[in-house]
Amino acid sequence: MRSRNRIATSIAVRELACSAPPEPAARDHGAGTVHRVSEALEAIIPADYVIEKLAGDMVFTEGPVWINGAAPHLLFSDIPANVIYRWAEGDTDASVFYDQVYRGKPRNIFPGSNGLILDVEGRLLACEHGNRRISRLEDGEWVSVVDSYEGKRLNSPNDAAWHANGWLYFTDPPYGLVQRDEDPDKDLDFNGIYRLNYASGELQLLNREQTRPNGIGFSPDGKTAYVSNSDDATMVWMAYDVTHEGLFENGRVFYDVTSAEAPGLPDGLKLDVSGNLYATGPGGVWIFTPAGEHLGTIQPDEVPANVAWGDDGSSLYMTARTSLYRIKLSAKGPMPADMAK
Repeated sequence: MRSRNRIATSIAVRELACSAPPEPAARDHGAGTVHRVSEALEAIIPADYVIEKLAGDMVFTEGPVWINGAAPHLLFSDIPANVIYRWAEGDTDASVFYDQVYRGKPRNIFPGSNGLILDVEGRLLACEHGNRRISRLEDGEWVSVVDSYEGKRLNSPNDAAWHANGWLYFTDPPYGLVQRDEDPDKDLDFNGIYRLNYASGELQLLNREQTRPNGIGFSPDGKTAYVSNSDDATMVWMAYDVTHEGLFENGRVFYDVTSAEAPGLPDGLKLDVSGNLYATGPGGVWIFTPAGEHLGTIQPDEVPANVAWGDDGSSLYMTARTSLYRIKLSAKGPMPADMAK
C-alpha cells in the first residue's frame, strides 16, 4: 500500500513539475549591463533599463554635447579621424557634421577636437588637440577663443565646463602632443586647470599640480568642482572647493581607482541635478553620490570616455571607443544650453 502511495505521489510531483510555468526569461538589457553596488542605484537606473548602441565604426569617440532646437541632435568628436559627427533620433548611424577640424598635415595621431560645449548664444566650442586651443564655430570656420597662457602655447585643451559665474573652466593635459610631457613643442612645464573670462579673454591658472587633468564639472550649487586625473599611476577623481571669487582651494581625492583592473582611465564626467557624479573610468561610467559613495557602474559593450545629457535630460549618451551608446535613466541632468547661462 505504501509503495502504491509513493508511486502515486511521484507521478503527481512529475505532473505538477510539467504543468508549472517556465522560469521567466532574463531581461535583455541591450548592448551592455549595469553593475549594481548599492540599492540606492534603483532610484537612478530603472530595473528594465536598456543600453542602446546608436552608431559605430568610428576610431575613438569623445566629447558629446546635446543640441536642442527645431531638430534636436547630438554632436560628438572622433579625435583620430579629425571629424565631428552628428546623430539624431531615427538615424541608423551617425553622419559627418564637420570634417577636418584640424587642417594641414597632422603631427600626431590625435589631431581633431575632443570636448565640445555650447556658449550662452548656442554656438559650438571645441577643445582642439591639433591646434592646441579652444575655438568657436562661426560661419563654418573655427575661430580661436584661447590658445596661450602668458605667451606660451597651451598643451592640448581636453574638456570644459561652465560655472554659474559665467567663466569657462577647462583642462589642458598633453595628450595632443606626440611625446606628451617630453615633447619638444610643449611650451608649458605643467598640465593645468584654467578658467577663462569668456567676455574679456582673461585667462587664469587655477591648478598645476594634477598630472593629467581631464574631465571637469561642477556641483549644482557651484561650490564644488570635480576633475578627473587620467594618469595610469594616479587614477583618481579630485574635488575642489570653489571660492566666492571662482578659484579652487582645498583639493582632495574624491575617489581613487588606481588599483582597478578593468580597462580605462578616469576621463569625461557630468553631474545630475541632485549632485550625483557620472564619471567615465575603468570598465564603464561610475556613479557616485556627492558624499563619494559608489552606487554602481554602467558598462556598455565598449569602455566609455565621456558622457552627455540629452533628449529631455534623462538620457545619458556615452561615447565609447568606436561607438555611441545611450541609456535612459530615472535621474535628470542639466542641459548644455542651461549650463552656459
